[in-house]
Amino acid sequence: MKNQPPEKVLKWLLSKPSLEELSAQFPEVRETIRSELAGIIADGTAAELPAYLKRMSQTERILERKFQSSRGDKKIAVALARQAVCTRIAHLAIRQHLIAEATGVKKGKVRFNLLNGYLAQLLLFSGGLERKPVSLGWFRLLWPLVWQRRLLMPLVQPEGIYCFYSRQLIDALVKLIGARTSLEIAAGDGTLTRFLTDRGVQITATDDYSWGHEVKYPELVVNLNAQDALRTYNPDVVLCSWPPAGNTFEQQVFKTKSVQLYVVIGSRHRFAAGNWDAYTAQTTFSLEENETLNRLVLPPELNAAVYVFRRKQAE
Repeated sequence: MKNQPPEKVLKWLLSKPSLEELSAQFPEVRETIRSELAGIIADGTAAELPAYLKRMSQTERILERKFQSSRGDKKIAVALARQAVCTRIAHLAIRQHLIAEATGVKKGKVRFNLLNGYLAQLLLFSGGLERKPVSLGWFRLLWPLVWQRRLLMPLVQPEGIYCFYSRQLIDALVKLIGARTSLEIAAGDGTLTRFLTDRGVQITATDDYSWGHEVKYPELVVNLNAQDALRTYNPDVVLCSWPPAGNTFEQQVFKTKSVQLYVVIGSRHRFAAGNWDAYTAQTTFSLEENETLNRLVLPPELNAAVYVFRRKQAE
């Protein structure tokens, strides 16, 4: 892949290759990124990682614009492909680092033993990997008994699961949405919409199906990207659970005139989820981090955050 035309490299990246696959094809890039990350976290913290990832993404976007305006300049195409590889490796390497820090597992597979797996299944799933609204009471009682709890998210994230929703969180979202029409964007397997629909909420789940390597999309999730979904449904309320960091679609929410409320379930760590450039640049919505709702997203080790955007009233 290293010596392939840049167009082929960019197409390959769309298949979301793993860190191991990228490292095998671009070992020198992997070593460069490894060295840069080692320098950043040399003081034992991850504080500079968001800025590092932001610089990576900005450089890639600049090269994309140059490539488009140059009408396919070969040198720019090569630079763009290399930068795209760098950005992807950096994101995956940081994710691997954070998983290692969270679980203590540096090498080999992360796995539950029989008892821990049984308790996690009992608390969080209705069967297989199908999530259920979690009983907060039972969770608080039994979760401390799962001594391998740090392993949960590394085990389920490769299946497109980034958090679990308590019954109390669903109750709160039902009240927030009320009778208004709502839309979930980047809905993944549609779990959040499924829970809300069961409670009588008028909501449609949509996703562009770009994460098919991880997510199994059910029929209830409409195959639409966020921009087209917003234009098609003109919702009053929009929800998004764990939007990818630095994504390009959330800015469309703030531009959609019908939207009165936008709820983001994500992370306290700004580099882990959401388009914070769009959040801070928009001026038509107020922003609140709801501490009460934060505690209703599980497990607590996630350091999850629920951000509520409300359209400001015209003066």
